[in-house]
Amino acid sequence: MLCSSDEIRTTLREHLAWWGLRHFSSDRDYFAWQRQRLPYEDLKRLAFHAEQKRHGDRHDEIMFYDVTAHPKIYPVLYSQRYEYYEEIGVRMTAHFGQAEDILDFGCGIGVLTVFYARLFPEKNFVGIDRSSASIVVARERADKLGLRNLRFECVDVDVEPLSGSYDLVVATHALVQAEQDRGLPSRNWRTFERAHDPSQQLTFERRTGLAIRLDELCRVLNSSGRMIVSEKTRQLARRVPFQRALANRGLRLVERPAPIRYRTVEEVVDDGPFYVLDRRSEATLDWDEEPEQDQGQHFDPHTVSMSAGAVNAPLYENHWPSAQTTWEQLKDREVIRETTRQAPDGRQVHAERGRSHGQHYLYCANTFDQRQLVIDEEARVTMLDEYYQEITRGLP
Repeated sequence: MLCSSDEIRTTLREHLAWWGLRHFSSDRDYFAWQRQRLPYEDLKRLAFHAEQKRHGDRHDEIMFYDVTAHPKIYPVLYSQRYEYYEEIGVRMTAHFGQAEDILDFGCGIGVLTVFYARLFPEKNFVGIDRSSASIVVARERADKLGLRNLRFECVDVDVEPLSGSYDLVVATHALVQAEQDRGLPSRNWRTFERAHDPSQQLTFERRTGLAIRLDELCRVLNSSGRMIVSEKTRQLARRVPFQRALANRGLRLVERPAPIRYRTVEEVVDDGPFYVLDRRSEATLDWDEEPEQDQGQHFDPHTVSMSAGAVNAPLYENHWPSAQTTWEQLKDREVIRETTRQAPDGRQVHAERGRSHGQHYLYCANTFDQRQLVIDEEARVTMLDEYYQEITRGLP
């Protein structure tokens, strides 16, 4: 039995190599390898199905994953997710504990499910996915290893129920498939707080597919079991309704949710959070609906110097949620012009030009948590005016 995370990580890397996955730190090297391995027609077909998945329905999504399960394609495509597999795989194995029957929901071709079954031969694993081609690959790989504690089933919970009962249910990148969905807007552009509106919450859960999937997982989870989930819900507008969906089903935090960070080759991805949950009444951790701490620096007119910045850089610039706090604390704020617009979907956008501390500022905010504050000197006010005009022209 492996004990340390370093040992687990080493074993996981050997496992990924067995699948044919390679780790790249350079886009140039990765795409050169991709072109060597995949003919142009395969790449064109992948791009077509990726676009269909982005804008289509569940059938388009299933078709995309069926295509990516091809033996020539999946090693190349999923090599982009190498560090994701590392990050999730190492974290997950630390939480299996005393669980005997474990469900991996949305297992895909089974890269991590097979790893878990190899690492914990005393536990029973079931991998579920709605892509039949992915399940075929998963079964073939499990058979090659002679795993007897693992089985894979093709089930689409949007149209059919799950079977069985589990001590632990895990789901990563499988519950909220609508990556383009912006989530739940805040009450107005001045705040990050979301209204507790049951109809808005239900609409989010239904349009993203979260409601039926989460209900099914809760139904097959033992009353004393645990659930581990991690989705692309790092943005507050998606994190809040996702957390509320978990809480509304009686799931409670076992530990503080952890943000996930990894690279897809050169691009850094901020993902997660990683939630460990159960239904125990003694769980006391609160759900956090505030923005994460960010890298924005407070503006101090006495210490910020133009000479400290790059050529043509503004005196101060903050594109993080903390820009709101700095804007609120600007002394003797004098608004020169401002515009607030409301889109048909309820999204509210505000743009403001003003003076403070003897300098000029531009502040932008919307109900999907985007904030931007730029402060500059009188001599460069034209730049702020042009930026203000550009932003307001694009408002609904």
